[in-house]
Amino acid sequence: VIQAAAILISSIIGVGVLEFPRVAVEAAGPGAPLATALGFIIAFFNIAMLVLVGMRFPNQSIIGYGEEILGKWPGRIGISLIVLYFIALTGLNAREFGEVVVTGVLKRTPLEATVIIMLLLAMLPTRNDSATFAYIHLFYLPFIIAPGLMIVILSLKNASFNNLLPIWGNPSRYFLTNVFAIAALFQTSFILSILMPLMRRPQKAMIAAIWGMSVAGGIYILIVVAAVAVFGSEEIRQLIWPTLELARTTSLPANVLERLDALFLIVWVTAVFTTLYTAYYLTIHAAAEMFRLRDHRMLSSFLLPFIFLAAMLPKDIILEY
Repeated sequence: VIQAAAILISSIIGVGVLEFPRVAVEAAGPGAPLATALGFIIAFFNIAMLVLVGMRFPNQSIIGYGEEILGKWPGRIGISLIVLYFIALTGLNAREFGEVVVTGVLKRTPLEATVIIMLLLAMLPTRNDSATFAYIHLFYLPFIIAPGLMIVILSLKNASFNNLLPIWGNPSRYFLTNVFAIAALFQTSFILSILMPLMRRPQKAMIAAIWGMSVAGGIYILIVVAAVAVFGSEEIRQLIWPTLELARTTSLPANVLERLDALFLIVWVTAVFTTLYTAYYLTIHAAAEMFRLRDHRMLSSFLLPFIFLAAMLPKDIILEY
């Protein structure tokens, strides 16, 4: 249960954390925390439904019981769409990582270089078994949560909580669209449908889902509260990566570090790696099970060019958003 919860937390907190406050603000203005909470509820409902169905088939992943419920070919078509979706998701996450790096840190480095390096880092450990997968997530979890919470708490000294009023905000006409975009940040929680048969007690998967989603959702809500309180909703609308700007305005007591954006980027790179690792792992294991392959390792290298193509295909993911 602890490992499954750790996997959920480190998988959900990823590349989207940089732009997350802007998405929430575009939904409800000062009411961004409430919009975030609503998106979290939608995401939790989705994962709860997956867990409840998975508990009825404790020895099978979604690929196995999907074919039982829908039939062989409809089930395979559905799983094929899931695999294609996570190929695109893995590629776009890697692309956004590359965009941030070449824009803010390595301005003379080709975008393709940063993307392929991160994809290679995510690909190599996917060749290992599920135990290694769980251990890697459990190891990196403290390095993601502790510095992130520290930065959020320290940023509150610059906060004006009047920026959070009115609490219910000013919902825009794109409110529902943006709320579903917030819920989409939790989509890597889908990995639980693959991991449930590997758990010692699959019937306790709901406990892992509650803890994992609650911790990840709580961190996202705290980030939105801090960002809106510090900058205000109108300023956040003008920022591409509000969370990074929040770290830049934060310092340690006694000015030991005047800006924490360097520390935050280290944490963010770790979070991006664990999220990409999960999406990549889910993709190759779903594909291997769908094609009845005994060994998933050959697929990890085989799918790399397709994921890289999905990452580089959009002309500009920031403007297209």
